[in-house]
Amino acid sequence: MADDDLLKDGKEKFTQAADAESDNRTAYEDDIRFARHEEQWPTAIKTQREREGRPCLTISKLNAFSRQVVNDARQNKPAIKVHPADSGADPDTAEVINGLIRNIEYTSNADVAYDTAVDCAVNGGFGYIRVGLDYAYHDSFDMDLTIERVANPLSVYGDPNSTAADSSDWMDSFIVDRLSKDQLKAKYGQTKTVVDWDDTSWQDETWREGEDALIAEWWSRVETEAKIAQFESVQDGSILTYSEDDIKNTPEIQTAIEMGLLTFKRERTGKTFKVTQRIMTGAEILQTNDWKGCYIPIIPVYGDEYNIKGKRYFRSLIHSAKDAQQQFNVWRSISTEIALKTPRVPFVGEEGAFDADPNWDTANRIDHPYLEYSKGKQPPQRQPMDIGPSAGILQEALNASDDMKAVIGLYDASLGARSNETSGKAIQARQREGDVSTFHFIDNMSRAIRHTGRILIDLIPHVYSGERIIRVMGADGKPSTVPLGKQYPKVDPKSGQPMPPPVPGPNGGPMPGPDGQPQMQPVMLMHDFSAGKYDLTVTTGPSFTTKREEAAYQMTEMMRAFPQSAAIIGPELAKNLDWPGADKIAEKLDAMTTGQVPPQLQKAIEDGKAKIEELTQKTQQLEAENAKLKGSQMASMAKVQQSDQASQRDAMTSQQQMEIDGYDAETRRIAAIGNAIKAVTPPPITSADAPQ
Repeated sequence: MADDDLLKDGKEKFTQAADAESDNRTAYEDDIRFARHEEQWPTAIKTQREREGRPCLTISKLNAFSRQVVNDARQNKPAIKVHPADSGADPDTAEVINGLIRNIEYTSNADVAYDTAVDCAVNGGFGYIRVGLDYAYHDSFDMDLTIERVANPLSVYGDPNSTAADSSDWMDSFIVDRLSKDQLKAKYGQTKTVVDWDDTSWQDETWREGEDALIAEWWSRVETEAKIAQFESVQDGSILTYSEDDIKNTPEIQTAIEMGLLTFKRERTGKTFKVTQRIMTGAEILQTNDWKGCYIPIIPVYGDEYNIKGKRYFRSLIHSAKDAQQQFNVWRSISTEIALKTPRVPFVGEEGAFDADPNWDTANRIDHPYLEYSKGKQPPQRQPMDIGPSAGILQEALNASDDMKAVIGLYDASLGARSNETSGKAIQARQREGDVSTFHFIDNMSRAIRHTGRILIDLIPHVYSGERIIRVMGADGKPSTVPLGKQYPKVDPKSGQPMPPPVPGPNGGPMPGPDGQPQMQPVMLMHDFSAGKYDLTVTTGPSFTTKREEAAYQMTEMMRAFPQSAAIIGPELAKNLDWPGADKIAEKLDAMTTGQVPPQLQKAIEDGKAKIEELTQKTQQLEAENAKLKGSQMASMAKVQQSDQASQRDAMTSQQQMEIDGYDAETRRIAAIGNAIKAVTPPPITSADAPQ
């Protein structure tokens, strides 16, 4: 089709999309301005009240309701889970795709895109996510997929003929922007639009507004026919199916066919979709780019949807509560106005009662410490205040507040207010009632992310091909790298070591190789995203961090209630804690529980045993040498002892002889003294000699 015909076709489809979405776009802008921009008063009424000096209050209560739903969606983000769908798919490759999608979400800040889309859907009725393609690094030729946010949903025009809940059947879509002449020239060069800027032939209100031109990114999807060929692998007998474009654009497949590694089996003609991106203005088509996938990479997130005569309408959470919010603002403004206009209650007294003190003139405006009245007069009395009208107005304001809760379906318990329930179970049940009433917003977000995952699975084989290293992200947020297009050993996640051969030998050990020696080749993996088909599921729930914290709390409570379970729960509890080195602690606890010893500890034990054995041998040698030395010492000591005994005997004999000689001499000396005493001593007196 010629460019002029394409341009005409594109402008007609854009007009159809704009006309079909006019009601939804008007409602979106009104709801966003009402709830988020707080434009909640009709312009004429607000102008009149402000001109008359009357209060015009805006006390927006709708943001609390929308934040409840939006933040609930943030806490319970849907997660994409990829599964093998046919015999050609590989479970290990499916896990790699899961990690790759998590890495795409991480590197492109997909949570911002998801949060923006659900916020727009809750507050305006619809939002959008888009999938893009960009270079992995500024100095690399490798491409990476991205998940991008659409900050302005009114810049997107969808297919008015779409009927699918997730709009996966879009055949045309537009993303528009307005650029000035200088911006257009800087981005696209000296184009026909720039040259014919003042030409009135294309300057209608849609494509030209003042000095700005409308630039449209037109995505079109056309059903086409393609030949599909089936091959059988000579190496393992697997059946592989490739399209004509796959064979044409993939050198590896061509080489395998030429070398006879793939043998042709059969072919057929199948239906597929070709997606094209065109950049256009009202005057020309600036660029045409082929898209590798078969889906338009723009994903809508819808709010509350209903259908009338085949036309789809999308409404926000607060759309039906705007009247109640306006009533609330009016009644609160009137109550404030009445309070301002209420006259000061006067003092009433006898004539002359106020003459004693001039402060009576300012008693309604100034707080005086005392007021005097004339002597002999009755003291003045203040009149009671009439509060009847104000009480009724405040009651109407409360009724309007309750109307908002009833329309939206979120009551005080869902908003965190204290209620009559006292047990945790009763409070959770009341909160769950509010979650159920707004669950369709969360469910629509899950459908959108499911379609996002479908688009990613469709694009991944085209973007991540050949030999390259990709980063994948685990469910716990830990990154790792995986090679594509070549084999690598499979690693045991617990030990970190390559896994042993899967086929046991005759005795349960490794399978013998051709040389008769045990074959120690580890399990090898190779990932090819183009082989096999993969499907996905989406689960909605708390993030991994929230689940881990909740699991740690519950396991701690169980260990308190049942201490005997500590040996079993301990390792799992350590895995869910945020301590530095918690993983190592978990491994040690797990080894203690199962009776297994970690490899590092096992090696340390073996080294210790070897050292102990070496020390034992040295100790035995030292003991033998010590015994020998003791024998020699004993013999020497015996000889010395004998010599000492002889010397002692000789010394003893001489000493004894000297003592004997001394004793004899002393005896003789004592005997001589005795004899001398006897010689000089007179004889004793007897009785016969005694005097009478």
